[in-house]
Amino acid sequence: MALQTQTTATDLIRVEEPRRRTRSTAARIAFGIPYWVLTTALAIIFLYPLIWTAISSFEPRAGTSQVDGWGFGNYVALANYQAGIWVYLGNSLFVSLLTVLLTLVVSGLGGYAFARFSFPGKNLLFLTVLAILMVPYATLLIPLYVILNAVGLSNSLVGVAIVLAMFQLPFSMFMMRISFESVPRELDEAAMVDGCSSFGALWRVLLPAVKPGLITVGLFAFLAAWNDFMAPLILITDTNRMTLPLAVANLRVQVQGVIDYGATEAGVVVLALPCILLFLILQRHYVRGFMSGAFKG
Repeated sequence: MALQTQTTATDLIRVEEPRRRTRSTAARIAFGIPYWVLTTALAIIFLYPLIWTAISSFEPRAGTSQVDGWGFGNYVALANYQAGIWVYLGNSLFVSLLTVLLTLVVSGLGGYAFARFSFPGKNLLFLTVLAILMVPYATLLIPLYVILNAVGLSNSLVGVAIVLAMFQLPFSMFMMRISFESVPRELDEAAMVDGCSSFGALWRVLLPAVKPGLITVGLFAFLAAWNDFMAPLILITDTNRMTLPLAVANLRVQVQGVIDYGATEAGVVVLALPCILLFLILQRHYVRGFMSGAFKG
């Protein structure tokens, strides 16, 4: 009798288990459909302007360089504007890479110091760095222009990169501090026991551990420098040293105030492509970088 009761209970469990799985799957589908509908709608809303711009840059339109049929006329006009698109691309690339380098070096060393060392006024200094976020960006450009002019860096791509790196420091310093704090202290302590100095432990042990944070900081710095318009507008006076956003803005207005929409749309596409590709390549590290320190005990 006991054996029969046990067999009956086992049979009921076997019958009930598929039903539970079916109900669980149905619940996931029911809750998943609104999620996918919402995210798809948001993706369409955000991607539509860029897709429309890309299509319009090839579309024939009166008043542009692409009049007869679909083609690359607007891109040819962009490529031949003044010094040429390759000069402006080179300027933008130089400014962006130098901004990334300066941001990574300063925020990496600063974040390591704030996370691992104790010194008088540490928290006050950290709050002072973060306070840069509360100062309007445009209000500092004129004083910075005067300072750069005094040190011989006015009308210089290096000066633009220094300014852009300075405005990246608050976020970058915060990001690197929480990235270093999420790494157990035992790692660098073990490295120092093995004979490493503080800088050796940073270079050999900690930097590989905080690579997602470094990639996040570098990506933000690159995107900000690549797309920035205000700093080059104020700090650059030589047309051959213009960055690509500034060149596209100047190309936009032609004779008698007529706007060349075709060339402008081509410029937007050229500006957007490196950002999209870079984000797609580094998105996995980008997400991990933002999660650094989120579960720190």
